[in-house]
Amino acid sequence: MSFIRNYFVDVTKRKLQHFAENATFPHFFQPDYKTLKTAFFLKGRWNKDFFKNNAPIVLELGCGKGEFTTGLASRYPDKNFIGIDIKGARMWRGAKTSFEASMTNVAYVRTQIELIEFVFGKQEVSEIWITFPDPFPQKPKSKKRLTSPQFLNRYRQIAKKNTIVHLKTDNTSFFDYTLSTIVEQNLKLLSHTYNLDNNPVDSNAASIYTFYEEKFREKGESIKYLKFRLFPEK
Repeated sequence: MSFIRNYFVDVTKRKLQHFAENATFPHFFQPDYKTLKTAFFLKGRWNKDFFKNNAPIVLELGCGKGEFTTGLASRYPDKNFIGIDIKGARMWRGAKTSFEASMTNVAYVRTQIELIEFVFGKQEVSEIWITFPDPFPQKPKSKKRLTSPQFLNRYRQIAKKNTIVHLKTDNTSFFDYTLSTIVEQNLKLLSHTYNLDNNPVDSNAASIYTFYEEKFREKGESIKYLKFRLFPEK
């Protein structure tokens, strides 16, 4: 019992340390609900006031430890990348890595993805990555899936007309649900594969692994990937 108690004390202590360090990073934002609902100071002004450039903004939704956000940012210095998640202790890893590397094209926002339209202005986002989200397998919770029609409509409030959405997942049912949603919404499916290792249709998706992806791979899960245009075909 003593060992278990000490373990949880250590975990809690690390989380508190990570929360405290997050608050010191100049590229880590954690606006509260009231601030978002009234006026988040970077909404519609990310390029002008934070990145200081006109480069495209790419989001990773449910970024976890931020390996994918940081990995993309290191490959594409001509784009800006923002990781979004609600788990601040996890996000600390990506924030610290990018801070120590003096990366100027990365930011992190700790918030619920349901509030994303309060973080960004209209047509402020150029591309979206969704990496290993909670599949919410129970049908009553389908509206919580990050590729549900409800969430796609939220993304459209902040995205440019030619925005592409990428999805990586280990969950076959969630992957099939997303393919069905794409058809139902009259969206253009650009590519997809049920096994990214055997069919690496996207070099970034195939070569940048996340912490959780590694766990799924260790269990022998195949990694699924697809990309589609966010706005319906005319």
